[in-house]
Amino acid sequence: MSLAPPNNSVTKMEFDFIRQFILERSGIALDANRMYLVESRLGPLARRRQLNGISEVVARLRAQRSGDLALAVVEAMTTNETSFFRDVHPFESLRTTLFPEIIQQKGRVDLWCAACSTGQEPYSIAMVASESFPQLLSQKKLKILATDLSTEVLEKARSGRYSQLEVNRGLPAQLLVKYFKRQGRDWHISDRLKDAIEFQQTNLLTVRVAQKMDIIFLRNVLIYFKEDNKRRVLTNIRQALRPGGYLFLGGAETILGLDAAFETVRIGRTLCYRLK
Repeated sequence: MSLAPPNNSVTKMEFDFIRQFILERSGIALDANRMYLVESRLGPLARRRQLNGISEVVARLRAQRSGDLALAVVEAMTTNETSFFRDVHPFESLRTTLFPEIIQQKGRVDLWCAACSTGQEPYSIAMVASESFPQLLSQKKLKILATDLSTEVLEKARSGRYSQLEVNRGLPAQLLVKYFKRQGRDWHISDRLKDAIEFQQTNLLTVRVAQKMDIIFLRNVLIYFKEDNKRRVLTNIRQALRPGGYLFLGGAETILGLDAAFETVRIGRTLCYRLK
């Protein structure tokens, strides 16, 4: 007699529990119409852990709201869409305006990628510096702090290993040849760029960064938070930014009405925010 396959559909009650659980653990608010997302991401998680579908995942979370399974659920439900030089213009503003300005002011650059996912954003920034301001890397005067909630994506980011499909997304061919080496099916980024980046696991709702940053990238993150949590995140971001420092959000995001400590600045084709 064969066993019945696990049930990976989710009930309204289970979906509501997952929504509240993710909100409490990460601050991310899942839309009410995202039931399909829970099924598509927690179904494979249940199979990998040999659980009897999403119902058993929820039952175990109800019994124990912390631990390995809880972390795995949060990581599975975290959106980690990214690519090299995503949206292009913020990286151009670093090259043309912000890096020269900050180098002139203090001789070094401290930058935080506050939701780095699998690492394409911080590595793109390191490539901008290497191409236009090589002294930042050679003299170790560029420090990039790259953080994310998910330990899984951070592990990939630290490895600096990307598939052909991933390097095809946004990475110019000349930079691929210059900064990556082919190893089997994958491309491995150079240690020279890796050395400029420190990867850490953080929760943006509770993070405290001791060092004041010149630039913070927080792109395409706030859209997943409710307004009260957006304010909490921005408070933590503001405390990590030096006066006159710059904050980059995603193209569909704004700080207006959330934090009056920032002023809007246009640099070329990019809008960003400067701490007053």
